[in-house]
Amino acid sequence: MKYIYIVIFLLVMNSCDSKVKSSDSTPPNIVIVFTDDQGYQDLSSFGSPNIYTPNLDKVAKEGIRLSSFYSAQAVCSASRAALLTGCYPNRIGIYGALNPKAKVGINSSETTLAEMLKTRGYTTGIFGKWHLGHHPEFLPNNHGFDEFVGIPYSNDMWPVDYDGKQVSANHPLAKRYPQLPFFKNFEVVKEIRTLEDQGQLTTELTYAAVDFIERNKENPFFLYVPHPMPHTPIAVSEKFKGKSEQGLYGDVIMEIDWSVGQIIKKLKEHQLYENTLFIFTSDNGPWLNFGNHAGSAFPLREGKGTAWEGGQREPTIVSLPKLIKGGKTIDTPMMAIDILPTIAEITGAELPENKIDGKSVFKLLTGKAKQSPQEAYFFYYKKNELHGVRYKNWKLYFPHTYRSLNGREGGLDGYPIKYEMNIVEKIELYNLKQDISETNDVAVQHPEVVEKIKILSDEIRTKLGDKLYNIEGTENRLVGRIN
Repeated sequence: MKYIYIVIFLLVMNSCDSKVKSSDSTPPNIVIVFTDDQGYQDLSSFGSPNIYTPNLDKVAKEGIRLSSFYSAQAVCSASRAALLTGCYPNRIGIYGALNPKAKVGINSSETTLAEMLKTRGYTTGIFGKWHLGHHPEFLPNNHGFDEFVGIPYSNDMWPVDYDGKQVSANHPLAKRYPQLPFFKNFEVVKEIRTLEDQGQLTTELTYAAVDFIERNKENPFFLYVPHPMPHTPIAVSEKFKGKSEQGLYGDVIMEIDWSVGQIIKKLKEHQLYENTLFIFTSDNGPWLNFGNHAGSAFPLREGKGTAWEGGQREPTIVSLPKLIKGGKTIDTPMMAIDILPTIAEITGAELPENKIDGKSVFKLLTGKAKQSPQEAYFFYYKKNELHGVRYKNWKLYFPHTYRSLNGREGGLDGYPIKYEMNIVEKIELYNLKQDISETNDVAVQHPEVVEKIKILSDEIRTKLGDKLYNIEGTENRLVGRIN
């Protein structure tokens, strides 16, 4: 009988303890800052010799640098679809960069990160570039966001030439693009017509994001800030013109760093910072043919629009002081598809009913695990072509074409030069631990690694397809489409 009382006592105490923990625990706020076309080296904490980013450097020092974090695809719409759904973008039918004539967008059957967090009582807001469909049914307010302020697609999708001047009515750009709309929820409140207008975007979106925090400080919130910059055409406000040793591009990055500083300052003002998951990353690597208006992926190979490391490995910083001990760098591979399930674990949210590809990396972030929960990451591009695979420290490439400057300097002052097309003629393998710049193909020396990756690739092709092999996937879902 004595033992029965002891068991009952322990159960009661454990129950009380659980209730205390539950009542004391406040769901963490979520802040994701997602830049556009930023290079791996474009923060001083990631090695930039002439761009000063003190606010992000401080978060990196106190939080975690992720030195092998990947976007899910090296292009705008696809990478954003992956971030917000936890899926490879080809799984949900989103490819490339949707333009103003596109009749497709994110399907209403997909569950976004915002919709997932709404089930946990979060208020949600996006301040920046959406790019998952511009028709009303595709806009953020119909996909879990309470507030939307920003542009529906890329900031170069406007009838303005490289010189920053509006084109004539019969110019091809005028026939392709309308004026660039700036939305507040479903309403177009103004148009972005000049480089001066572009130069106000970072500041205006920052003020809107800070105001969102101020208005929602009493309840858990999800703040998503996908900056239109440094996607060309780049522009900056007066307060940052001429501030960087790297010219206008550096000025733009410094203003983004200022933006992060304003967000962090507001979080700390209301004692929210310790219990906020803050993530900074980019949608893909630099648009190299724009030269001095593009960033640097050094020491990585190539940039935006390729599956090489420079196209998808991004400068990434994570902070959540209440739960994650900072002051370290994690080199274990992770990808944007893993953000949604990681946030689900942190917040206790249920994962989407539809199958996703991401897996929680929370144990990696807290140091409770050293190995990735993913066996491999797959690098698709174009219309569902599997170009590369990351497996442990290895990166394998299948035969495919890709664009390159082939050692040439890019363009000057907003004018791009043309890429050349290269061909990977046979399977290539690189040891990223020893060769981060992907200069030494070791496929012949490691046939066992090649065979292992080929097996994993055949498995993903069965599920998601591969146009290069004329394989239709069995698990691909339909993109949203207007009539």
